[in-house]
Amino acid sequence: MKILLVRLREIGDVVFTTPAVRAIRRRFPDAHISYVVEPAASAIVEHNPHIDDLIVAPRTRGFSGLRSELALIRRLRAAAYDIAVDFHGGPRASILTWLSGAPVRVGYTIVGRSWMYTRLVDRPRALRPRHSVENQADLLAALDVGPPDRAADPVEMPLDDQVAAALARRLVQAGVQADHRLIVLHVSAGNPFRRWPAESFAAVAAGLAGRDPGRRIVVTAGPSDREAADRVIAEAQARLGADRGRVVACGEFSLTELRALVDRAVLYIGGDSGPMHIAATSHVPIVGLYGPTLPARSAPWRATLWPAEAIEVADLACRPCDQRSCRPGDFRCLIWIQPQQVIEAAERALAG
Repeated sequence: MKILLVRLREIGDVVFTTPAVRAIRRRFPDAHISYVVEPAASAIVEHNPHIDDLIVAPRTRGFSGLRSELALIRRLRAAAYDIAVDFHGGPRASILTWLSGAPVRVGYTIVGRSWMYTRLVDRPRALRPRHSVENQADLLAALDVGPPDRAADPVEMPLDDQVAAALARRLVQAGVQADHRLIVLHVSAGNPFRRWPAESFAAVAAGLAGRDPGRRIVVTAGPSDREAADRVIAEAQARLGADRGRVVACGEFSLTELRALVDRAVLYIGGDSGPMHIAATSHVPIVGLYGPTLPARSAPWRATLWPAEAIEVADLACRPCDQRSCRPGDFRCLIWIQPQQVIEAAERALAG
């Protein structure tokens, strides 16, 4: 049997499919499983042990984009898949699933595109307080696959040992020794609706570093937010004065390097974004900052044995939102979160 899985776009969304991938492999142990993703998220599943064939589908424009898309479609049709599952539901994913030619095509009920699937699963359009892993796993029922379990089917991204070894050398060069307790502070997010103020991150970095001389804070960010990371580092170091070396500048990290960095850490702190979900594939304690999103939808999906603290401003009528405009206009779901709250949650997570 040959099974095609499709999940385009975001890093976190691809992480959230990994419990379903494991469950499919358990249900069909001898199947050949292919997975179509876009380049930004390919590292998440590149070494996934349950996937036989990773297909990376770049998003390009113009004649070259059309030519590459046609080549992709020809590749999918030539593979002669028996089953195709569309975890995404967007226009491109729907078309690829349909044109794969698989006789069994599983997808969500979507206005104007439901006819592309042979087995449909309803997906309410409202933002429900239900985890995204469960929402995507709803599709599995159409294949007689049971729902994923947090302990048996956590999110996963295997650690690359060579990357981990190189990362360890890089940390030593930056002044982080083997006996230092490393805390990762990720200060960026995919959109402004999820970005906590840089000065708040700086207060947390300085506060945690100042409490324990054995701690080292490594500040990370996406390429577009490197300037924000530099501001956090500079302000935190200024607050620490003579102890400024406890907040470390290490430059940028790829997704595989970030996974290795988190594995070395004793704590991860960051907003609801792809890097937090990468952190969830480890056993490191996590403190997540939730602005317009809900922990019920995107908290770390793993065994409850591993500590995870959720910081949010509760009882706001505008939460959750579609993240296209801020109704109050002041991003209160984020700016009302205080650094001391995060510091206290971090200490609880470390103690736990």
